[in-house]
Amino acid sequence: MQSKAATVDAYLAELPADRRASLQKVRAAIKKSLHKDFEEGMLYGMIAFYVPHSIYPAGYHCDPSKPLSYMGLAAQKNHLSFYAMCLYMNPKNETEFREAWAKSGKKNLDMGKSCIRFQSADDIPLDLVGKLASKFKPLEWASFCEKSVANHRAERDAANAKKTPAKKRPVKAAVKKSPAKKKAVKK
Repeated sequence: MQSKAATVDAYLAELPADRRASLQKVRAAIKKSLHKDFEEGMLYGMIAFYVPHSIYPAGYHCDPSKPLSYMGLAAQKNHLSFYAMCLYMNPKNETEFREAWAKSGKKNLDMGKSCIRFQSADDIPLDLVGKLASKFKPLEWASFCEKSVANHRAERDAANAKKTPAKKRPVKAAVKKSPAKKKAVKK
């Protein structure tokens, strides 16, 4: 459920008190550990932590007018969400995160590709969220994303090359011969 709020404070003000309190706890854990050059604002109708254009002018590769996202927080219809792009794009980070979550004693991890769903901040290990927030500095994150996108494109192109049959020699167009003129037979 995307919000039309223009600021983080306006977004939080829209929420019921219990959901606001939970998001504020997770937000505090992120901000405490996040590198100072990341910025916080609203992107895609949610609270976002991103690499600003002043540091990485290229922005998000799918929409360069938007800054490069790193993490996000949202209140959805039936749950709260914590988005951690550094898990989606890095299997090693994801494995470490899942193992640490399992050892945390918190509720079972409910996770999609980069989205961690929860009902309350008490359901998630905030120290682990903070540790994850500190994984990258903004330019390191941008560099990691560039390499990931380049690798993905190379893999896609290689897969497409296997699907495309090798070019055949061009077939010469059949030359249509005009019917031979019958010679008049002299009698």
